[in-house]
Amino acid sequence: MIEEVLQKIGFNDKEIQVYMACLQLGPASVRKVADKARINRGTTYDILRSLRGQGLVIYYHQDKHQYFIAEDPAKLKVSLEQKFQKLKEIESEIEEIIPQLKSIYNKAGTKPVVKYYSGLKGVKIILQDVIETCQINSKEYYVFSSSTIKNYLYGAYPDFSDDRIGAKIKVKVISIGPGGEMRGLDERRWLTKKESTPTYTLIYDNKVAMISVDAENKPLGVIIEDKNIYQTQKMIFEFIWDKL
Repeated sequence: MIEEVLQKIGFNDKEIQVYMACLQLGPASVRKVADKARINRGTTYDILRSLRGQGLVIYYHQDKHQYFIAEDPAKLKVSLEQKFQKLKEIESEIEEIIPQLKSIYNKAGTKPVVKYYSGLKGVKIILQDVIETCQINSKEYYVFSSSTIKNYLYGAYPDFSDDRIGAKIKVKVISIGPGGEMRGLDERRWLTKKESTPTYTLIYDNKVAMISVDAENKPLGVIIEDKNIYQTQKMIFEFIWDKL
């Protein structure tokens, strides 16, 4: 339990071993701490310096020897607060460099980027990307819906429609196969109500996502980031939409 909590606040395994050794030993030399933690002296000394920087360990000299001792464990809360503060500062710095990074990213946009996902977690990542991307940009996307695949979508992300509506994102859906309900901010037309397609396709802001299942009926998906592919798929969608 202790180790799990320390890991959550950023300690690695060796740091935990050294810190716990300090707590158990009281004032001790680097050699004793290293022996107790079962880590070589060089690495132990580096970790002790790091723990000192976090205010978790102090040291003193006595008879020409250096001794380390753990501070009161309550100092862990102070260390955590310092980390929060650093994260806030980093967040501010990230905001400043995002425009530069986007410029670099856009220049690299001449080559399609393909990302693969598997399982229900992968499907949820795709659906989250649809909301996050459309929320920033067009507030609208297009779908070729598959009645055989949509259950996987609901299984992966049951609140997807509610979150989409909450983000005020519109969707036009061409249903291929039976079923299909209206939830809000959506329009739906049917290509056919009989036969379904094995792929669910989402077309949104220079991206095309396709969700399908493998031979073992496990969901898998792909996101293609490419302006030309997006525009082509959107043109096909709009042509079919106008004909229905």
